[in-house]
Formats: sequence, C-alpha cells, structure tokens
Amino acid sequence: MKAVIFKGERRLELIERPQPEPGMGEVVLEMKASGMCGTDLHEYRGPHQESPFIAGHEPCGVVLTVGEGVSENEAKVGDRVMVHHYDGCRACTHCREGWTQMCLSYSTVYGGGGADGAHADYMKVPAHSLVRLPDELSFKTGAAISCGTGTAYGALKRLDLAGNETLVVFGQGPVGLSATLLGKAMGARVIALDVMQERRELAVRFGADHVIDPATENVNTVVKTLTGGQGAHKSMDCSSNPEARALSLKVLRRWGTACLVGVRGNIQFGVDTMILKQLSLIGSWTFSKSGQAECAEFIRERGLDVDALFSHEFTLDDAEEAYRLFDGQGMGKGVFLM
Repeated sequence: MKAVIFKGERRLELIERPQPEPGMGEVVLEMKASGMCGTDLHEYRGPHQESPFIAGHEPCGVVLTVGEGVSENEAKVGDRVMVHHYDGCRACTHCREGWTQMCLSYSTVYGGGGADGAHADYMKVPAHSLVRLPDELSFKTGAAISCGTGTAYGALKRLDLAGNETLVVFGQGPVGLSATLLGKAMGARVIALDVMQERRELAVRFGADHVIDPATENVNTVVKTLTGGQGAHKSMDCSSNPEARALSLKVLRRWGTACLVGVRGNIQFGVDTMILKQLSLIGSWTFSKSGQAECAEFIRERGLDVDALFSHEFTLDDAEEAYRLFDGQGMGKGVFLM
C-alpha cells in the first residue's frame, strides 16, 4: 500500500508498506479520507526522523477486515467509521470514559505520536477507537470531525454556549471556522476575527454575524460597541497567538468565560482583569469518543456543510505538493481522498 511519512526538516516520502493485518481486538480500515491538520506541520517541520510513522490523524474510512475478539456491535465489514485517534491503557478512569488521550498511564496518537496514521491506503486501529459515521455525512466531513471540527465542538461544549450569548472566535482557520459554524448553529451571535481577508470572508459564509480585522481595528472597542458596552459572554482562541489570547479575556463581560484551543505558545494578561471581572479561563483538548459521535449527530441533524471547510483535495501521490502549499499558507484545509 501507499503511505506518507514525515522525515522532518520539511521533507516527506511516499513509501510502499505491506497492507496491515488485524490482530486481536483490531480492525483494518480502507481509508476514504484523511484530513490535513495544523499540528501535522510540527512533525513536517521538525527535526530529522530516522524511523518515522505514517502521518495523518484525521481518519475516515470503511471497515475492511476484522480481527479476533471484535464483536459485531463494535465493528463489521463495510461499516462507515471515523477514528478517535488515541489509545491508552483502556482501564483507567479517563480511558473508560472515552478520554484515552488523557490516560493516566500513557497515550498513543495515531498519526501524531508513536503509531501509524491515516495518510495511507489502509490503517490498522483498535476496534474500540471506532466512531460510526452517519450515512448522511461524507467521508470528508468525517475526517474533519475526527480532529479539527470535533475540537471546535468539544470547546463549545466546555464553554456551555447558550443561544442568547455572544461568542468571539479568534482565528478563522479550520478549527475557528468550525467554531463559527457550530456556534451559530447553537443559536449564538458570533463575532469572528482574523487578519486574513479571505478567512474573514469565509467566516461570513459560515454564519458569522460580524467580522473584525485585528490588524486595523481595535478589537475590544468593536466588541464593546456590538454588545452595548458590556462585552462578549464567551470567547475562544484558536490562534495560539499571545496577543489574541490576552484579548480573548479582555473582550469579555463580567462573569465571562474564555476557552483556549490552539496548542503551544504562551499567554500574558493582567491578573486583575481576571479577578475584578470574575472571569473564567479554561482549556479544551479535542474530545472524547462520545463527544465525537455527538458532534457528528449535531452536524447531521442540522445539515451543516462541513465539506465547505476544505479548499483543496489531493491524492497520496500529491503529498509533497500538498504539504508544501500547506506549510506556506497557500491553501485552506486540505484532505487526501483515496
């Protein structure tokens, strides 16, 4: 089978590997879509790797073969599935609740930390990691839910967003756009920020009530004007930019809540802002298995066009050009279709 591996230092290779065989409790998927995520660039740009694993942690496909010990309730040949792309000890509290990425013993990330991922014709995973993909949703949408869109949904649930609230979303990349789309579908008024005009235009298409260019406008002033001087109820930073993170607190009204989603980077803010306005600051790391299924059902019920997130489609043969474009910000969200 064909597979993409990151070699580090902005190099990758398209290699041939034997088709995997399922072991006890495992299944092999015929991949249909594998999304490209911003965190992939950490491996792509990182130091040279001697023994790299197959890339890609937004898997979606069809069950091809089933190993011993897998019940029909878990998986059967032909099932359309996404993958909760983590594994752990499967016995601790977090694993039993479907948060295997928070395992108390260890955590494996498929395509992102120690195990082969989805940029390949086939992928072997534990049957317990599968999440059913509703028939009404495309494989592309399933790939998006498997990381970026699911991450946005998980953060909105952490924020406990209500329909009578104003939400400010910092950064309109794939996660931020998903937050804009989902937040609007939850009934909130959404204010979207990005320095790139094309991303602000996309945010409007995805339902944003107002867009702000933080490079030319005073974000805090605009948000206060739009909210009668009070500020937003909730905010979400998807950018990892320290200034945006500080602003995500500043734009809030009293008793507001800010959620940090973008990984890496730092945050700098005055503690008095938190104390005197009685603000809450929370982090949100992806989603649980049940949260992934809930996100898919929310999208299905409301007929949301998640496919519109993708600006580029590739085959595995296009991998070198795909990541060159992605690395240079010459595209929006990309997906490999098999």
